[in-house]
Amino acid sequence: METLFIAPNLWTIAEKVEKGERLTAEEGIRLYQETNLAAVGFLADRVRRRLHSDIAYYVVNLHLSYSNVCFAGCPFCAFGKFPDDPDAFEYDVDGYLRQLERMMWDRVTEVHIVGGLHPDLPFDYYLNLVRAVKDAYPTIHLKAFTAVEVQYFSELSGYSVEKVLEKLKEAGLDALPGGGAEVLSDRLHRILFPKKASPQQWLNVHRTAHRMGIPSNATLLYGHIEIIEEKVHHLDQLRRLQDETGGFLCYIPLAYHPENTQLGGRRTTGVADLREVAVARLMLDNFPHIKAYWISLQPKLAQVALSFGADDMDGTVVNEKIFHMAGAPSPNQLTEDELRKMAQEAGFRPVRRNSHYQPLEEPAAIS
Repeated sequence: METLFIAPNLWTIAEKVEKGERLTAEEGIRLYQETNLAAVGFLADRVRRRLHSDIAYYVVNLHLSYSNVCFAGCPFCAFGKFPDDPDAFEYDVDGYLRQLERMMWDRVTEVHIVGGLHPDLPFDYYLNLVRAVKDAYPTIHLKAFTAVEVQYFSELSGYSVEKVLEKLKEAGLDALPGGGAEVLSDRLHRILFPKKASPQQWLNVHRTAHRMGIPSNATLLYGHIEIIEEKVHHLDQLRRLQDETGGFLCYIPLAYHPENTQLGGRRTTGVADLREVAVARLMLDNFPHIKAYWISLQPKLAQVALSFGADDMDGTVVNEKIFHMAGAPSPNQLTEDELRKMAQEAGFRPVRRNSHYQPLEEPAAIS
């Protein structure tokens, strides 16, 4: 192995990476503390290329939230609004379908649906929404409702989490997105999101979904008041659950955007963003994919992240609101041509995929 970029204090970690051995939590902390980001990125790229060669995946998808009305009032969130807020919105099922029809086109293979914890909508609304979307677009992969929402549906309906997921699956749900985890820390739960699902509840929803054959993603919201040890603990908990179920498809580090939030603070730096991607690729040895979510990172940095452990760029997205309401300066959508050009300029071969990461085309040559 080339040692040009490897600092002496990382040699032990580098040896384990080369052998495919699992890193410890203490080694994860060292990766966060290492000042030579290039060395950490180099190791992450070794793993990324071992798993995916020079492929950069993307999906043709769209995001459409049913509502941003939410009673939780989390101080880091600019998306959720109380019902009387002038920026609050919600669609009935027919209104949602009309919005979706305006956005839909023939190459879209995935629709992503999330919202706030609405104090007034009954559980039947969510079942009817899923059923209506699936009836209108039966071949679409429907990725809907974070574990936080599923836990809330359980409390709202009186059904168990398993029963809620069973009903949603029968209605047409295909997968769960990874949002709502924030940081799997009891301390941060008490401070930042006490009215939402606890870390244990979030993990339980995903565990239950995986056992029912419903795959999901996982996230981490970083760059606010978390500490390194909490992030490493978060990654370790995800890794343990993946050992148990194998149901996670992808991990997505999400940069905190402070604009329009009560918590405030500063935006993350490019160094911090790339480190999160690289550490995740090195620590999450049992996660098949790491995403460079360009909405959160901005497209230019997402390109660089492909060389720091990420193998997936998400997709066309269209109409994303959660990060944009928090001041994200990234565009609201990208075309396929733009995504493909991003990957090719970074030295990777773009491959359009479905929601299960199965290629829908042969890898393109780098032009």
